[in-house]
Amino acid sequence: MGDERALLRDLLITTKDGDWGKDVPDEGLVPYRVIRGADFPEVRVGDISTIPLRYLDATTVERRTLQPDDILIETAGGNRDRSTGRTLLITKRLLDSLDYLATCASFSRFLRVDPTKADPNYVFWYLQFLYEKGEMWEHQVQHTGVARFQYTKFAESVHIALPSLPEQRAIAAILGTLDDKIELNRRMNRTLEGMAQALFKQWFVDGAEAGWEEKPVGELATIVGGTTPSTKEPAFWEDGTYHWATPKDLSALQTPVLLDTERKITEAGLAQIGSGLLPAGTVLLSSRAPIGYLAIAEIPVAINQGFIAMLPTGRVSNLFLLLWAEYAHAEIVSRANGSTFLEISKSNFRPIPVIVPDEATSQKFDNIVQPLYRRIVENEKQSRTLAALRDALLPKLISGEVRVAAHDAEKFGEALL
Repeated sequence: MGDERALLRDLLITTKDGDWGKDVPDEGLVPYRVIRGADFPEVRVGDISTIPLRYLDATTVERRTLQPDDILIETAGGNRDRSTGRTLLITKRLLDSLDYLATCASFSRFLRVDPTKADPNYVFWYLQFLYEKGEMWEHQVQHTGVARFQYTKFAESVHIALPSLPEQRAIAAILGTLDDKIELNRRMNRTLEGMAQALFKQWFVDGAEAGWEEKPVGELATIVGGTTPSTKEPAFWEDGTYHWATPKDLSALQTPVLLDTERKITEAGLAQIGSGLLPAGTVLLSSRAPIGYLAIAEIPVAINQGFIAMLPTGRVSNLFLLLWAEYAHAEIVSRANGSTFLEISKSNFRPIPVIVPDEATSQKFDNIVQPLYRRIVENEKQSRTLAALRDALLPKLISGEVRVAAHDAEKFGEALL
């Protein structure tokens, strides 16, 4: 398209590396929240729980203090599957939610865009576009074990396409609205999860009644594990249609809801797994490295050997078992063993005791929490749909294939929200 172009470096007021600081207070140090590249995915959807508190030099930290519309770019930490160069937009809402001022870690740097030259939000989305296209790889070097991003080379060689400022703002508004709705859904889900967990504790931990039975979990659910069919056998994997889960699929979840898996397996591969295809509603618990990832499978799924799967037998629901397993995490880990890494076996898991309420209480609890869980599932499904729409729109808007005006962004926001 015929838009102007400018080098990234020429759009900036300033840019500086971050600071990791110290882990304990000392004279001349001040507390700061320090955002690492590893925090970017969670922070982007409103989860600030992973951001560490560090102590930084009071004489130099002020010039590194983050402001709304700053852009963080990761300058170290990539691997063979993911390049460096991930970015994060710093919003006023994010800074207001933190208990201390914030900066970025030393393996990142912040970019402060001159708003008279370009819209900062648009520049963020342009960098996202470059990252998704894989264009950050050429600026990565790896002389030792840590991959590093050649920021100076990048900023002095990459041109940013610049439509008019109103169109930049419209593009950023459309993409930002989708991100905002995803963040809202995730925050709502954390609230709903917290409500369910608080109710479980109130009813079945603090409020447990003496007349209730204690049963081993193996009597409340059928406990099974899984297998990894030979990865050297193409007939087990090529063009697979059955979902096959590993703990990695659960590690990336924002909510305890499994809607998809990274890999799929064929019918021949499925035949190699003794537990077969588990039905939707199965509770999955990672049994090693680490123990404790949890989710309810909303899809029929086969599993690898890194899981304990619980299929409720009817006395309690799958949601009861999920919440119980969250509460009983320490007890579960205490029964694990292993020399290389801890693992909880099915035989050690089955005897773990569960306080089981009477049927009427159990049903009453489910009537309250199941609607909360269904809302979580629907929110997560909507977030995935919105993320797919955002990812599809990003290259079309940035490349100019789809042109937008301010009123287009307004209409889009009204329709979505």
